[in-house]
Amino acid sequence: MSILTCKNLIAKYGDFQALFGIDFQLNVGETVAIIGSNGAGKSTFLKSIMGVISVKNSSITFDDKNIGGLSSDVINKLGIALVPEGRKLFPSLTVEENLLMGAESKREGEWNLEKIYELFPILKERRNSPGTALSGGQQQMVAIGRGLMSNPKILLCDEISLGLAPVIVRDIYAIFPQIKKQGICIVIVEQDINQAMKVSDRVYCFQEGKVTLHGKPDELSHDEISAAYFGV
Repeated sequence: MSILTCKNLIAKYGDFQALFGIDFQLNVGETVAIIGSNGAGKSTFLKSIMGVISVKNSSITFDDKNIGGLSSDVINKLGIALVPEGRKLFPSLTVEENLLMGAESKREGEWNLEKIYELFPILKERRNSPGTALSGGQQQMVAIGRGLMSNPKILLCDEISLGLAPVIVRDIYAIFPQIKKQGICIVIVEQDINQAMKVSDRVYCFQEGKVTLHGKPDELSHDEISAAYFGV
């Protein structure tokens, strides 16, 4: 059963068109990865879902509601959270204060500070430190924790491995099965094809604002993925 559907999604920055008729579906209980090179439209797609970019109302459906063009705060309160590229922590706030910002949606659910600290014990140790004083991997944990604090139905993760050492990326991705067990659907934008294929139930490949490939990781060949990714 679908929880999020995009039909003929078009997104523009002024006169520049970034997405060209994207069709996308996220089913209940799924983790879906979106792969593609820089400029493929992956981040624009997440921003469109999150209301950062205004799109046609009927082009995005979440829980049987048309949400295209709604504001980000309304979409967050409905149950979608974004872990943004670059983490975007508030430099003037502590780790704990950054996490608490995620609870502003007032959605009921199991995720609270105690549960975040169980998931990421190092954040409890550093809870009184400025968020931006942490390592890159720890900051990414804060960003993910902040998203979870809104008790979302869908967690959108934009380039969470960017700039991090492989061992840190591995540790962060290792927590996604625990998140999924709580009934949260996950959409991951990722340039690392191998990492994306490991964690996803299905994968979409974007190129120049269009879907060039879609399927289950174990059903897609290396040649198919390369052709869709690079356009060759």
